[in-house]
Amino acid sequence: MPLAAAKPKKRHVEMIAAAARVFARRGYHGASTQDIADVLGIRQASLYYYFQSKEAALEAVCIVGVEDYAKHAQAIAIQRASAADKVAQLVFRHLAPLADRQDYTIVFLRERRFLPRSARERIRSIERRYERLIERIIRQGIDAGEFRADLDARMATLALLGLGNSATAWYGREPGVTLERITRDYVDLLVRAFRKGAAPVFSLDSWRRRG
Repeated sequence: MPLAAAKPKKRHVEMIAAAARVFARRGYHGASTQDIADVLGIRQASLYYYFQSKEAALEAVCIVGVEDYAKHAQAIAIQRASAADKVAQLVFRHLAPLADRQDYTIVFLRERRFLPRSARERIRSIERRYERLIERIIRQGIDAGEFRADLDARMATLALLGLGNSATAWYGREPGVTLERITRDYVDLLVRAFRKGAAPVFSLDSWRRRG
């Protein structure tokens, strides 16, 4: 890439990072384009060269966040590895942004609902692609006999995502809990539950009888 083209691209990345930082701390409604400009040390008018509106800045942050997840999931899906190893990698990649890109995750999870429907649909299309990749990996594990035959791949996908997303709410608040430990424990929980031979521990009918 020519140097002249690389500089605007780098600046655009910096703009999105600044927007992510502001939206994560102030929320969409509490933030302004002036706040983003202040983080960058530029005039507010200069920001409109990159973003037509605050809404456009929020959409850009959300898209960058979710595209990164989908990109890594695609790379994992085509590997020659066991399903358990792929699930471990998925969990690692889902949690890794908490170390250096937590703002993007916070904004994606909390603020995208404030976007108009058309923008939410564009983001949702990428999110669905990410979900399908996870589901395919889990289904491959079932078909290969590595994961339980009765495992619902869709429910397992949602469980992985829900568990991963939950860490955003409390990461950094639990003393002594490192990202490495969260990743290890989450992988252990999920892989143990998915693997062939794992016995179901919950029956709704049995609990109804107890009641």
